[in-house]
Amino acid sequence: MSLIYSKLTSFINIINDEFHKSFLFTTIFSIIGFIENQWVNSFFKGLYPDENFLGFVKKSIILRHHIFNPLIVLIVFAAFLALSLNSVPTSLTITLVIAFVFFFIGSTILPRFFLNDMKNVLVFKRRDVNSIGFCLILVSIVFFFISIASVGGIPILKPSIRYLLKPAFTMPVFLIIPGTCILASVYLKDFQDKIITRSQVRFRFLLLLVIDVALLLTLGYRTPLLAALLLLIIIAYYGNIIAVWEVVLGGLIGVGAIIGIGYFRSIHEFTVSTAIDPFYTLKSRADFTLNVLNLLDIIGGNFGVTHGKLLASSIPGSELGPRMFVGKLISWRTEVTVTPTLIGQMVVDFGKVGVAVEMCLLGFILGIGFKIIRKTKNFFYIGLYSLLLTYSILGVETGILDIQVLFYFAIAIFIYATIILKSIFNK
Repeated sequence: MSLIYSKLTSFINIINDEFHKSFLFTTIFSIIGFIENQWVNSFFKGLYPDENFLGFVKKSIILRHHIFNPLIVLIVFAAFLALSLNSVPTSLTITLVIAFVFFFIGSTILPRFFLNDMKNVLVFKRRDVNSIGFCLILVSIVFFFISIASVGGIPILKPSIRYLLKPAFTMPVFLIIPGTCILASVYLKDFQDKIITRSQVRFRFLLLLVIDVALLLTLGYRTPLLAALLLLIIIAYYGNIIAVWEVVLGGLIGVGAIIGIGYFRSIHEFTVSTAIDPFYTLKSRADFTLNVLNLLDIIGGNFGVTHGKLLASSIPGSELGPRMFVGKLISWRTEVTVTPTLIGQMVVDFGKVGVAVEMCLLGFILGIGFKIIRKTKNFFYIGLYSLLLTYSILGVETGILDIQVLFYFAIAIFIYATIILKSIFNK
């Protein structure tokens, strides 16, 4: 495996070096360097509030150290449940209790028995990580222009053509999310090593966010855009790049984006009128998704009915995608996509038993990742944990069903399992 990794990174490093030597990218980076220098030395930057702004926020131990503890997934899930316009049925309540309890066990209790010395953590080279991140963003930009050309317009300006976008072209665009995550973690490494200043790393994080907004908002996608914002906030939080009050502000902006984009899309698609309260779209969406989950809970029972078929439908080439599969299960309609929440796939595949096992596993993955970053402060693991936690939080509504997201978790499981096994057998 190490030989494959070595060959792959060597090839990617060559690609990265060649592009950086080209006239186009030399020019682009020179311009960015000039803008960064102007930003760092700008008079107006001094007008921006410092870390002590809203000092009462900083006094909270939870906000200073535990905002992005794995248990935030349960907090977000509980808030999502509270948005529902209707009460939760008894059977579904039992399923949710099981989910919450086993996630807590996996994320908080089980990690205490592993990696207590941190002597066997794998170390990844900055150069390799940087090259991978750069190439991922490069691929996403290329496919962004291909996607625009394929529909003959800009989806954010003409929402109707968004549904003409081809998954074969848009899926590579979403590589900008892990690419952003990786490059942000590299900038964090440079900041930790005092190669760049705090002002410089903040500028580079902002630049990455601007690029993400430009690409993803143009295509009319909301969830990937929120993923980019959230993972940058998490990396910056654990890298001491942003203040606590900025994290809180970023969270409010994220919630505002969810409400605003959903509201205006609903108006353009004539599903609501301007007389409707913007919060109603969020509440009705939560209510609909929980009704879907209730139906899946009834179908799944204690041991499930599809036995892994729903999860397997995430694989490219499947007759139905996972969310279309859900649509077929609850209404026999295959032309619609339906979000099943974080535990929807678990309960319909393997029932309440599956919810217990999979939520415990998800909690354990996040719990181990959280333990590693708390003890090592390593740039790579901060980035990896941020990526996993981001999609776990967003998955509260959408579920963890996209093949690329499952791939991120598979990579994390492989890395964490390797570290754990090394720590066990090297004692």
